[in-house]
This record gives sequence, structure tokens and C-alpha cells, in this order.
Amino acid sequence: MRLAWRGFAFPLLRPLRTARAELRHRRGWLLRLEAEDGRCGWGEAAPLVGEPERLAALLAALGPQPCREQLERVLPSLPPCLAFGLAAALAEIDGLVGQGAAGWRPAPAAAALLPAGAAAVEALEALVERRAAAGPAAPLSLKWKVATVADGLERKLLERLLAALPGDGRLRLDANGGWDRPTAWAWADRLAAEPRLEWLEQPLPPEDLEGLEALARRLPVALDESLALYPALRRSWPGWQVRRPSQEGDPRPLLAALQRGRPRLVLSTAFETGIGRRWLDHLAALQQCGPTPAAPGLAPGWCGEGDLHGRDPQRVWEAASP
Repeated sequence: MRLAWRGFAFPLLRPLRTARAELRHRRGWLLRLEAEDGRCGWGEAAPLVGEPERLAALLAALGPQPCREQLERVLPSLPPCLAFGLAAALAEIDGLVGQGAAGWRPAPAAAALLPAGAAAVEALEALVERRAAAGPAAPLSLKWKVATVADGLERKLLERLLAALPGDGRLRLDANGGWDRPTAWAWADRLAAEPRLEWLEQPLPPEDLEGLEALARRLPVALDESLALYPALRRSWPGWQVRRPSQEGDPRPLLAALQRGRPRLVLSTAFETGIGRRWLDHLAALQQCGPTPAAPGLAPGWCGEGDLHGRDPQRVWEAASP
């Protein structure tokens, strides 16, 4: 096989503030694998946390002409984002996705991502106004990043959001592990009987499994960062799981699970280029066909624009740094 890679970088259209950090830019590598018979597969390797420079040394160690057996052998030992990129390219060469599998599925309607802090209220009111002007539409799914400002202020903002949220709306609260137990339980006391709450996403630090399990007995809890810290939870956690394919390694097991109808998985973006986004959209479409459909977290209006984010991998490649 022939392996080539080139770097990319782009700013988010709006900074994303979470309990852990503020994300403004994305950087990484685009990958191109070509089989001896000319079949081509594309991948993307970009860590959501950390710097991508060390990936270049790992790619160089593979060389420009790695054999298939070599790639499959090293995948489990590679950083998850790099394993994703290589395995994604192999899957496309093998016809598991793309032209060899009836094409890439388009993304379903996504949950709206509200900005953190007080700006969330104005953003929701604007969404509701646009929705009313457009006529009948699907129920509004929202995701709000919490644990970003003083808890007392966020509790007041929650009340304003719930007052503005339509009766058929659905709200996800993502603390990114930023609450302690007393804070999480206080929010649970307020929201346990709220029918429009879809789930609390990673309300406690990822290592606090005992607290997360106790909280999940009161109201729906979706794991995110805990799944990265303890990958075995992807097989055992009975509640919802927020899955970021480009950050968790070889995507072929997740593809197979969604094709079989695995319940309670929701797909979420790590702000990919168009190459990684094809996978995210395709997997999200499969999830919508499963037993527990849920709006994916694609962060509409937050990612970049232009050829780097288009559907044609060759144009994405050409838009990246040579």
C-alpha cells in the first residue's frame, strides 16, 4: 500500500467553552491510502486534546509503503485518533463504507449546540423564533455546556432556558465532568421530574464511576469522557453513550455495532474536516435507523467552512497544507 499524509488547520467559527477548556482551533493530519489495485481510502488523525505533532513521527515510522498486515498489527498500539484515520482508510478500501457500500449516508437533523453562559438564552430564543417562522418541524433538541460559570448563575439560566424551551423540546446538559457530587445532585433534584430533559452528559469527573452510577439511578446519564478513560465501559454502561468516532480508534467495530442496531449510542463531533465528517454523518444516519434514534451532536454553525469541510475527499486533501 502507498501511504501519504498532509497537515491541516482551521479555526472554529465560534470558540467553544467547556468546563475543561476553550477550543478555538483544530489541527491534525489527513491520510491517503492506496492499494496495489488502485482502490483508495481516506482518513483523518486529529486529537481533540493535545498536540498533533507526535503523530507525524508515527506516520513516518510506518513509511510510504506499509503492508496491510503491518497496519492492522500496529493499530491497537497507536493513539486513538491515528488508529481511526488508518482504519477508516482501510475500511473504505475494503468497501465497508463509501462507493463499495451504497455510498455515504447523509447526516440526520442534529441537536443545536447552545453557547455557554448567558448567551444560551438569547440563542435559544432565536432558534425558537426561526422554528416558528418556518412552520411545522421536528422537535427541537438542544445541548448546553454547563459548569462554565458560577453555579448559581447557571441555575438561574436553566430556569430561563426551560421557560423558553417548547413543550416538545429536548435538553441535554453537558458538564464535561466539571461538577462535584453535591452540585450534580442539586441539579438532579431540580431535573429528575423534568420531562424535557434528555440526559445529563458526563456530570461528574470521568473517574467517579460510583457517583455516576448513583446519579444514573435518578435520571438519565450519558457518559463521554469516562468512555475514553475506561474503554471497557463502552461494552458495559447500560445508559446512553456519547461516541466521538474520530477520537476512539478503529471505527469498524462501531460501524458493525450500529449496523446491528446497537441501542443508546449518540454520535458527536470532534470538529472534523470533510473526510472525518463523512464517517460521523454516516454513523449518525445508521444510529437514526436503530432502536433508539437520537439527534446527533454535530455542532451546526460551529465548525469551519470551505473545501476543507466539503464532501469530496480529493478537494479536502487539496485544501489542506501541502
